[in-house]
Amino acid sequence: MNKLMKNKIFEILMNSLVNLPTPVNISIWWNFGSLLGLCLIIQIITGLFLSMHYTSNIDYSFNSIIHIIQDVNYGWLMRLIHMNGASFFFICVYLHIGRGLYYMSFKFIKTWMIGVLILLMMMGTAFLGYVLPWGQMSFWGATVITNLVSALPYIGLMLVEWVWGGFSVNNATLNRFYSLHFLMPFILLFLVIIHLMFLHDTGSNNPLGVDSNYYKIIFHNYFSLKDILGYMIFITIMLAVMMEVPYILSDPENFIMANSMVTPIHIQPEWYFLFAYTILRSIPNKLSGVIALLLSILILMILPYIYNNKFQGLMIYPISQIYFWFYFNMLIMLTWLGSQAVESPFIKLSQLLTVLYFSYYFMNFYLMIIWDKMVN
Repeated sequence: MNKLMKNKIFEILMNSLVNLPTPVNISIWWNFGSLLGLCLIIQIITGLFLSMHYTSNIDYSFNSIIHIIQDVNYGWLMRLIHMNGASFFFICVYLHIGRGLYYMSFKFIKTWMIGVLILLMMMGTAFLGYVLPWGQMSFWGATVITNLVSALPYIGLMLVEWVWGGFSVNNATLNRFYSLHFLMPFILLFLVIIHLMFLHDTGSNNPLGVDSNYYKIIFHNYFSLKDILGYMIFITIMLAVMMEVPYILSDPENFIMANSMVTPIHIQPEWYFLFAYTILRSIPNKLSGVIALLLSILILMILPYIYNNKFQGLMIYPISQIYFWFYFNMLIMLTWLGSQAVESPFIKLSQLLTVLYFSYYFMNFYLMIIWDKMVN
């Protein structure tokens, strides 16, 4: 029985990893899915080693990070890999989503929906991890973001105090954030497995955006070697950043120990949250800002239901291609605006780009309808 079960498992692995039918024309943009798997494994392994020396206490957390960097053998390397790995993780996931938008991979509804849940889980995990070093920006970032829950009518304040475990961000908050930060990557791994199961059920999309059942080849060794090459390039770039400019993506304020009596001049989250942070603060009403913040991610879930054209890609829609790259530049601008002070002209620019950000998802749909009518 055990032998039969082993043979069955081996057969499933062979079919899913070796004999998986894969479109022959997929490009380098399809490499980011496998790179995300590599990123997740790197984060889990380095996080496990860091947890062995980290102390979850507001009096010792900051010093425990210094201890890891200065006293633990290769602790500095583990810390830099984990810290920069989070940034590279988000670079890969945003490019992965961008490819999904451009080639309309959201037509695979189940795979896309789980993907959006993975993104939300990633964002939550990254936020919790950013609090753990207990620097100035960690403390004040946690205070500002958790305070958003207070925007909820009637129960908001009660929920905030429940999350904090007190009347402010304190030791109880840090302890529960540490526990959740350790647990959530394993939930993330489970969601990734489900994501892959749905992907293997439908097969990958391709640049032509049409059904390519007649133009598929086995995954190994054509695409497995391509993925390994992607891993090598990714690790080379990551190591180059860590060795040359390890703190380029970090906030200098976080090198100062958390002090509840001194507020930084400009509180901001990590760079990968800045576009959503800009959308949040561009709306004067607190509750509306929080709703807009959530919708900036959740709006991805409506895409499979509003795009019903026959083709799965923007390649036959030149106007939509131009608009997509306009949207790409909007995201860069929103990220930059999130790092600027709340003053003129940045406020007006943030509000304008917020409107344009949400309009993209619906305007693109109408542009496609117009193009279809022009052609037909």
